[in-house]
Order: sequence, then C-alpha cells, then structure tokens
Amino acid sequence: MRNFDFSPLYRSAIGFDRLVNLLESGQSQGNGGYPPYNVELVSENQYRIAIAVAGFAENELEITANDNLLTVKGIHTNVQNERNYLYQGISERNFERTFQLAEHIQIRGAKLYNGLLFIDLERKVPDTLKPRRIEIK
Repeated sequence: MRNFDFSPLYRSAIGFDRLVNLLESGQSQGNGGYPPYNVELVSENQYRIAIAVAGFAENELEITANDNLLTVKGIHTNVQNERNYLYQGISERNFERTFQLAEHIQIRGAKLYNGLLFIDLERKVPDTLKPRRIEIK
C-alpha cells in the first residue's frame, strides 16, 4: 500500500482548506520550495507568514495583493561581479512566492527582521455574514 504525503497541498492556503481546489486545478509551486516559509496561526482570526529572505534588502522585496492572491517577490537590484566560490551554500537567486488567501482575509502589515519577512494577516468577516441569533417569540 502506498502512503501519499498531501502536506504540500496545504502549505500556501491561509484561512481555509483548499485541497479540493488544488486537485481540480492542478496548481503547483514551480520554485522548488525556495524560499522556505512558515504559516502560523496566531489567534483564532490572525495568521502570520514568515519567509526566509536572508540577503535581501527591504527595497529588493515586493509584496502585492490582488483579489485573494498574495504575491511576494525578491529581486536583487545590484548585480555583483562573478565570484570564485569554493563552496556556495547560500542561494542568492530571485524568487516569487504566491499564497491563495481565503475570503475576508486582510493583510495587516509586513516587517523585515533578522532575515525573516513577516506578513500579518487577519480574518475580518462582515457583520452581515456572521451568524446571528434569532429570538423566538
């Protein structure tokens, strides 16, 4: 019997389970897992994405939100001269990472601290969509 690891299917969705959507559309991240990141549940309605962006300055990072798609890009602006590495273990390549956000997820802010880019998210459901109690008379 084969065991299937579906954990990669849950990585980039924040606020809802999108397994069915991924299977239907066949989406996959083509960046080989670079850069590594964490998705943290801070509280019931707050999330935090932490992306390892060591070697990138603030002006080399771009965060954009379009509909329910959050995109983080890292582009090195100053191209350095070729170096003669004896061993290169630190990747210095550009990247683009996208996250599919659930309905009503809002981006609260972002900060760069010790080589990690933190993006804070919050679920804000409008009052009209929240369940309400109906009194019986």
